[in-house]
Order: sequence, then structure tokens, then C-alpha cells
Amino acid sequence: MKQIQAASGDGTKNYFRRLKKRLLISLSIAFLVPLVILSVYFHVQFNMTLKNSSKLQLTSLAESLTNTIDLFLQERVVNIFNLFHGSAFNLNPSQQQMNAFLQNLVGTSSAFIDVGFLNKDGNQIGYAGPFPYLQGQNYSKEVWFTALMNQADNYYVSDIYMGFRNKPHFTIAVKQRVDTEIYVMRATLDPDKFYLFLRTIGRGRGVEAALTNEKGVYQVVDPNRGAPLEQSDCIPPVLSGSGVMERKCNGNTELVACVWLREVPWVLSIRQPLNIAYADMYKARRIMIISTILVIMLIFTVMLFSTSRLLSRAEVNEEARKELKSQLFHAAKLVSVGELAAGIAHEINNPLAIISSQCGVIRDMFDPEVGGDAHMKPETPDNIVRELGIVEGAVSRASDITRKLLKSSRKSKPRLEKCSVNEILDDVVNGLIEKEFQVVNIELVKEYDSHLPKIFLDPDQMYQVFQNIVNNAGDAIEGPGKITLITRMKDDNVEVIVSDTGKGMTHEQMGKMFLPFFTTKEVGKGTGLGLSISLSIVELMGGSIDVQSMPDAGSSFIVSLPINFKEG
Repeated sequence: MKQIQAASGDGTKNYFRRLKKRLLISLSIAFLVPLVILSVYFHVQFNMTLKNSSKLQLTSLAESLTNTIDLFLQERVVNIFNLFHGSAFNLNPSQQQMNAFLQNLVGTSSAFIDVGFLNKDGNQIGYAGPFPYLQGQNYSKEVWFTALMNQADNYYVSDIYMGFRNKPHFTIAVKQRVDTEIYVMRATLDPDKFYLFLRTIGRGRGVEAALTNEKGVYQVVDPNRGAPLEQSDCIPPVLSGSGVMERKCNGNTELVACVWLREVPWVLSIRQPLNIAYADMYKARRIMIISTILVIMLIFTVMLFSTSRLLSRAEVNEEARKELKSQLFHAAKLVSVGELAAGIAHEINNPLAIISSQCGVIRDMFDPEVGGDAHMKPETPDNIVRELGIVEGAVSRASDITRKLLKSSRKSKPRLEKCSVNEILDDVVNGLIEKEFQVVNIELVKEYDSHLPKIFLDPDQMYQVFQNIVNNAGDAIEGPGKITLITRMKDDNVEVIVSDTGKGMTHEQMGKMFLPFFTTKEVGKGTGLGLSISLSIVELMGGSIDVQSMPDAGSSFIVSLPINFKEG
């Protein structure tokens, strides 16, 4: 009994352990999975928003610088145009006047290098600057001069080129009609000074700016990145307007924003290392990930603590409920003993009375003073043997009642082996019982599931269980009737259903039917121990017995046996 109780306790603990695991999995799916999905979704959306914000910020900086550069070039164009409209301007300027023009230009911007005055044929008729040999030089075949003379606009900004001085520079030239002739005033600017200007306005952490032409040739660039007239490694993502992209350079990933200038076909490229451009995003992402992990850990801890606490209480309550149920069952047994004491006394007194009577008869046989009947022959051994046989039968009946009583109060461990429930049922009903049913006009119907698996059972004890239930079904039928035997699979159990068309039971009778000594049969025809013993056997094998019955509507006994029962 202690081993069975220990096994039951271990089973309860295993049940609550499995229940705790399932609850944690279910709660995790219900609470944590949606939280993780939402966190991932918001994390992705937030990262995309911050990335777009960083790209827009860098693009905005590039556009701002582009506007500044365009304004710078426009101002330089205006500075050169103003030379035509000054009071000292004439068509044959002296060297002193040209020097004054240069001084005027340098005063507006230190990027100016020299200044020249050309007629419509491209001859430089006036010059001031560090390259005096350019005086009288013909520029008619220079790209910038040809483009200026052939276009509708009256100014032109050239790409960086080497020219006659064999040094990188670019030219801003304007044309003006004086009287009937076209004259050109041109000035060259120093790319290095222009780069210093670009670097001054290009404020930003880790920001690096460069200007390239349509062919990707550097016009203005950081000396550490390249030199003017070198080919750039960055191809603009757009042919006009602005664009932004991520690209790898020398193993490092950069964010590059490109914006085209309006005054000249150059593109401004602003580079910023990705770890600097996305610094805010990386910081926010770390905060979000850490926060999400902490929230998930907090929720999981709360679930674990709450589940453990709840199941611990439930386990204690379950143990208390089982203990109370055991006490109530024991009390019910005692009540049943009290209620049925008269019946049990009658069952025991009948064989005892027979024994006492037969002992008196045998004693009288050997008493010579007793007047004998003419038919009584005391000295005959056959008469004595016959009387002793009656005594022996009474003793056997009393012993059978005592044995059943002891069996109902003492549970023995089943001897388990793999058995076929269908075969055990056939062993019960085939033969004598089936013939007895035929004699009293009771039809026996078998509805077996032929695909039932073999399960661990004690075949002898289950034989006794099915025999008790089938016999009770036969006793419940008065006159012709039918008993149906059904076997089937339900969930993880094998079910055996024994249905009869007998007189059925009341609700009160069903409440007492498994109590020891309770019987609906007449006194002397049953001990009331069969169902009690059957329930004990089935429960020892991890199963259960359910009953469905109504008065005058028959009864159905449902025996449910687990297919994976292992002896504890």
C-alpha cells in the first residue's frame, strides 16, 4: 500500500511538473511571442526611420552646401561682370587698370588667381596675374571660350583643367557686347582655395566633401582622398537632383549623399562613415534591445513565479483533496458496513447454522440413547459422510465470503503483461456464460475494434473485473434481453463498454454501487463485493470505471484503461 501511495504521489508531482511546463509554454506563446514579434517589428521600423532620418540629414547638409557653392559661383560671376561696368573700364585697358581689376577681384575672394580681357577672336588683350607670359595668348580653341561664345548664357564656369600654365585651375568667363563687338572677361580660381572654402562650410562630424564633373573626375577634393583631375571612385546614384546610398570603400562602409549643382554640371558628394552617420540609430537600437530583453525576462520571471506559486497551491490542494477523498471513502466503507451488517451477518450465520445443525445430527448418530428413526441407521458410514459433506459446503461458503471481504480491503500489485482486451472478453463470455445467457434468452452482441493495441494488464484480475460486470449485467435482465460488448480507442485509452437492457439503477443506487457490501440483489444472492473489487483492480492499473444508468432503461459500464500504463 505504501508503494502504491508513493507511486501515486510521484504521479501527482509528475503531473504538476508537466502542467507547469505546458503552462509556461502556453503563457510564453500567449504573451512573449506577440511581444517579441511587436518588438522586432518596431525595431525594424524604428531602424528604418532612423536610417532614413540620417540619410535625409546628410542629404539636407549636401543640399545646403550645394546652395552655398552655387551662390559662391554666382557671386564670382557678378564680380567679373562688375568689371565691365566700372568707371575705369575701357576697351584698351592698361596694365595698371588690369592690376586694379585683379585687386578688386581678390578683395571679394582670395580664390581668384588672375584676370584677363579678351576680344571676340580669343586674343587676350589685357592680363594681370602671376603668369605674364599669358599676355597676348590666344584662347579661341580653348573649350571654355568656345562654349561661352556658342551658348546663349553670357557666362561660363569651366571644369578643372591644366591650360597654358600646366597647373590645375578652373575659369569663370563672362561675355559682354560693347558697341557692336563682343568682349570676354575671364578670371581663374585656385582649386585649393576653393577646397578650403568647401571645407569651411562643410561642417559635420566625420563629413568629407568633394566635387566631381559628369565623368566622375575630381574638381575639388580632400588631398587625403585624391587630387583634382583624378578619377573618383564614387558614381552618383542620380543624374540630377539629389540621392543617397551606402557603399564600401577600403573595407569601410560609408553613407554618401550626392547633389548636383545648378550653376555648373558638377556633383557634390558628401561622405560620412556609417558608424557616425547611424550613431543615433545604433544607440537607440542597443537601448531597444536591452529594454526588450529586460521586459521579456521580467515577464518570464513573473510568469514563472506566479505559475510555480499557483501550481504549488494547487498541488497542496490536490493532495489534501485526495486525502479527504480517501478519508471519505473509508468513512463510506464504515457506513456501508454498518448499513449492511444485517445482510453480512445473515450471509455468515447461514453456513454457521448449517454447521451447528449438522454437528448435532452427527452427535445424535453416535448417541445410543437417542431413539432412532426407522430409516436412520447411525452406524452407516455413508450417512456420516453425507452429513460431513454438508458441513464442508457450509464452511466453504463462509470461507468464500471471508476471502472476498479480505480481497476488497487489501490491494495487491498487478502482475502486468501485454494483453489483448478483446481476447480477455472472449475468455469471459465464451463457454459457460454464453450458454447460460442462451438458456435464459439473453442475446450477447460483440462490437470489437479489431485494431486495438495490446496494453499492459494483469489478465487474471481483468478477467475477474469483466466477469463481475458481465454477470451483473445478466442478473439485471429479467426475461429476454440483450448485452452488448463494445471495445474502442478514445484518446490514449482503451475503452470497454458493457451495456445491458436490464432494470437499471436509481441515482441513489449509483452513488453507493462501488461501496463494499452494497448490492441490489436479494439477501443471500450477492455479497456486494464484486464491483468494489473491480474498481480497485482497474484503478491499480491506472484506469477508471464510469456508469450510465436510468431506471427501466438499462445500464452501461465503461472501463477505461491507459495504453501506456507502466507499473509504478
